[in-house]
Amino acid sequence: MARITSEEMKERLAVYFIMGTPNSEKPAEKVLEEALDGGVTLFQFREKGPGAFKGEDKAALAQRLQRLCRTYGVPFIVNDDVELAMAIDTDGVHVGQDDEDARRVREKIGDKILGVSAHNVEEAMAAMAAGADYIGVGPIYPTRSKDDANEAQGPDILRRLREAGITIPIVAIGGITADNAREVMEAGADGVSVISAIASSPSPKAAASRLLEAVRAARVKR
Repeated sequence: MARITSEEMKERLAVYFIMGTPNSEKPAEKVLEEALDGGVTLFQFREKGPGAFKGEDKAALAQRLQRLCRTYGVPFIVNDDVELAMAIDTDGVHVGQDDEDARRVREKIGDKILGVSAHNVEEAMAAMAAGADYIGVGPIYPTRSKDDANEAQGPDILRRLREAGITIPIVAIGGITADNAREVMEAGADGVSVISAIASSPSPKAAASRLLEAVRAARVKR
C-alpha cells in the first residue's frame, strides 16, 4: 500500500467520525452505517471507557465495523491499539501523547495512515518529524465525549500551529458542530472530527450530512 498523499489526507479528514460502544446507546454498527450514509469520510474505532469491549469481543466488533467502512470506501483507523491494527490490517492507527511513541508506531505500521494527537506547537512539530500523516488538535471547544480531554483552547490554536510552520493536515476535535465548523476551518483546520455530534444524534445520517455541508462550504470560501 502506497503512503497516502497530503492532499488525499486532507480530503479524508473532511468529516472524521470517532466512536466506540460507550459513545452511543444504539448498536455501533447501526450508528456507523447511518453516519457513512450521511457522508463520513474517515472513521476511527476508539473502544475506551466504561463498558468498552476487550479482547476477542473488541477485535470482532472492529472487524464488523471495518467491513462496513470498506463497503463505503472509507478508511478505517484504530485508536492506540497497534497490535489490533496489524492483526486485522486496518488502514491506519491514531495515537495520543500518552500512547506509544509515534516514531515506533510508524516503524511498526509501515505506510498505513498515522495520526497523532497534538495540543501545542511542540507536540505538533514532534508528530510531523515522526512521520504523522495528520494531527488531531483539540479540544477546540468544551466536550464531554472524552473523560481525559484537556482544557478547550478555541480555534486560535489552529492559527498558531499554521503560523508556526505546521504544514501537515490538521483535523480539529472537541465540541465541534455544524454551526461552528466553518469557524474551525477558517482558523486553519482541513477537517473536523466528532464523536457525540454524530454518535449521540437522533439521526447520525443527518448529523454527518450537515457537518459535511458545513465543511464543504468553508472550503469554498478559502
